[in-house]
Amino acid sequence: KHYQTIFYVFFKLMGQFVRAEHRNAVGRADAVVTLSDAVYVFEFKLAGRETAEDALKQIDDRSYAIQYAASEKRVVKIGAEFSTETRTLSRWLVAE
Repeated sequence: KHYQTIFYVFFKLMGQFVRAEHRNAVGRADAVVTLSDAVYVFEFKLAGRETAEDALKQIDDRSYAIQYAASEKRVVKIGAEFSTETRTLSRWLVAE
């Protein structure tokens, strides 16, 4: 939750439309950022427990991005992995 809160505040301070714990029928995406030309769906994981690959798989398995598929906006899925040792974003993977 700590990393998710920082992420949320960061985008809010940039003036972006961001939703945390955005629900759909089978789960909740950790964050969804909507820009004028794209929608970014984020799933966060802690290194050592799960990976960025696990995050992308969860986005697909739970259909977090499907509600944006009919939109003319580009849909970008991002699996992010945070390190508990360095307390930073250690890895991320992007898929469209």
